[in-house]
Amino acid sequence: MLILLPPSEGKNQTPKGPQPAIAVYSGVLYKALDYPSLSASAKARCEKSVVIISAKYGALSPSDRIEFYKEKIDSAAMRPIVEKKLAGYKKDLIIDCRSSTYQSVWSAPADTTVAIRASTVVNGERKVITHMSKKTRGEVTRALLQSRSIPKTPEDIYAIISEKYPCALTPPKDGDPWVLEVIAV
Repeated sequence: MLILLPPSEGKNQTPKGPQPAIAVYSGVLYKALDYPSLSASAKARCEKSVVIISAKYGALSPSDRIEFYKEKIDSAAMRPIVEKKLAGYKKDLIIDCRSSTYQSVWSAPADTTVAIRASTVVNGERKVITHMSKKTRGEVTRALLQSRSIPKTPEDIYAIISEKYPCALTPPKDGDPWVLEVIAV
């Protein structure tokens, strides 16, 4: 399992030098993930499973040491760096929590990728929501890291997440990945 996360605009200053990447990012997704409160086994799974796509550093492991930065991603320059780091993951089950800006630096294979989306129901119809999507992606990441089992299929991800949240799983079509739509109630 590979969980792809975006960086966050919010970052903690690093007055004592480089800190682990997971401690530098402080945005909504990372607050919902709440890494410091994870169990030791969930933190170990995080280190093995999570890759953060950074505008400055490329593809980071949670424990990689980085400094505070403010930078916009240059997709063309970052694409070969990220591709090299993620090349070995092409056959893994991939949970894509990246925003569209960071999806452009690496195309995950559609048949083994589950994109996480957030929606709400308005007048009986599902509507995509953007303001809650980062929080939802952080909550989904946390749930997968804390799960008793490691998902091997998109259906496994659905089974884990549907225990906590109403959701719907849509198979890939027309080159798009699987989509797990988490429905805010």
